[in-house]
Amino acid sequence: MNCIIIDDEPLARDEMESLIREVSSLEVLKKFSNAFAAMEYLAKNEVDLLFLDIEMPGLNGVDFAASIPGKSLTIFTTAYPQYALRSYELDAIDYLLKPIDKVRLGKAIRKADMYNKLLSDDTAKNTVESNTNDFFFIRSERRTYKLNFTDILYIEGLKDYVVIYTQNQKLITAMNIKTIHQKIPQRLFFRVSKSFVVNMEQVTSYDNHAVYMGETEIPLGEIYRTDFVKKYIEGHLDSEL
Repeated sequence: MNCIIIDDEPLARDEMESLIREVSSLEVLKKFSNAFAAMEYLAKNEVDLLFLDIEMPGLNGVDFAASIPGKSLTIFTTAYPQYALRSYELDAIDYLLKPIDKVRLGKAIRKADMYNKLLSDDTAKNTVESNTNDFFFIRSERRTYKLNFTDILYIEGLKDYVVIYTQNQKLITAMNIKTIHQKIPQRLFFRVSKSFVVNMEQVTSYDNHAVYMGETEIPLGEIYRTDFVKKYIEGHLDSEL
C-alpha cells in the first residue's frame, strides 16, 4: 500500500514521513505543501492513502477531501479535535490529532490496510440479493451469506460501499449507506452520522460525541443526537415494561 502526505508545514511533513516509516511498511510516494499540487498528482497517479492536514491556506483539507477521486482513502491530521466528526462525514477512515501518537498512527494505518484490501476485492458484484423481516442474503467475496439482522453490530459507509460488521466478520458490498438502511428494520437500526448506522440493541452507552458498543466507539453526529437519545432511552424504558 502506498501513500502521500499533504501538510503546509515542512516539519510536520517530515515528522509524519518518519513516523510512517517507523510503524509500517507503507510506501511514501510524495509530500505536498498544498492541496492543489496533490490534486494534480492524484489526477495522474494511483494513491491508496492520503494523510491530509485540515488547516491549510488556499484550499483546506476538508474542501479538498470532498473531491478526492476513486478508491483513495483519507486519514485527516489536525491540531483541532473539533474536526473529528466532520472527518467522518467526508468518508475519511480516521483522524489523527497532532502531535501524532505512534501507537495511534499504527492503529489508523492497520485500519486503512484492512479497508484497502476489502476495496481491492471484486466488490462491484457484491449485492444484497434478497431480504425478509429477520435476515437478508448478501453476495460478498464470491459467496452468498445469510445475515440475521440481530447479528449485525453496525454498518459503516465508505464512498460507494458499506462495510457490515458482525461479531465474527466484516462484509463489504457495493451500496451506499442510505440504500442499505432502507432494507433493514428501522425499529432496530438507527443512523447516528452520515457514515454509520448502528444496531440499537448492541449500544451499551453514549455521550455527546459518540455511541459505544463495549470498547467500540462510533461517532455521533450533531444533527442525529437528539433523535438517537430519544430512541435509545425509549427503547430501554419499553424493555423494562
